[in-house]
Amino acid sequence: MKEYRKAVTFSYDDGVTYDRRLIDIFNKYGMKCSFNLNSGILADPEKKRDWYYKDAFVNRPRVFDASLYDGHEILLHGTEHLHMLPLSKEEWDAEFLEDKKVLEKEAGHEIKGGAYAYGDYDERLEAYLQSIGVKFMRTVKTTKSFTPSADMLAYEATCHHNDAEVPELIERFLSIKEPETPQIFYIWGHSYEFEGNHNWERIEEICKKLSGQDDVLYGTNTEVFEYFGLI
Repeated sequence: MKEYRKAVTFSYDDGVTYDRRLIDIFNKYGMKCSFNLNSGILADPEKKRDWYYKDAFVNRPRVFDASLYDGHEILLHGTEHLHMLPLSKEEWDAEFLEDKKVLEKEAGHEIKGGAYAYGDYDERLEAYLQSIGVKFMRTVKTTKSFTPSADMLAYEATCHHNDAEVPELIERFLSIKEPETPQIFYIWGHSYEFEGNHNWERIEEICKKLSGQDDVLYGTNTEVFEYFGLI
């Protein structure tokens, strides 16, 4: 069996309708993505969503057909996409424990991680999530590095897809030969940003440049983290 020391993984939030187009691009180039969903908002597609980028999707229907994400994975993002730090333990249960139960039922697989809404977390929330079986959570911080984060419950991605350094990071990642430690190129964002910024060609170019590398594992967050023994 081939042994990998490099991996590419993606993380996209909120479960909006443009995930369909994004998944088509990922599938075209053999990429894998983790989609972080809000089960409470997905259950009520008419709910006001004034937190979208440039109000691009206010009062627009969301998408939640679990089969859409086949070949990728569904992860946590909080039932209602709330700021978590001011909330009580009971409210955390409603936001994460219930989200986990609902999404696991719909997805048909155990959910081991996700992403913090608004990047809102602290050590108390990390401890709580660990207590309900969550192994990793992504923040909104980026490192411009391929070295995995030391704290898996406060995982920092390599970059956002709109970062100016993306082309340079791709070249640097592809130039790494036989690294001694695992190197993970982790990219995050929201599919509605491509529509709002009119730059779908950006993600197509990212995937095209990263695809087809014999020494790279293309996996979901869980697949990559488990492969390298990080969770």
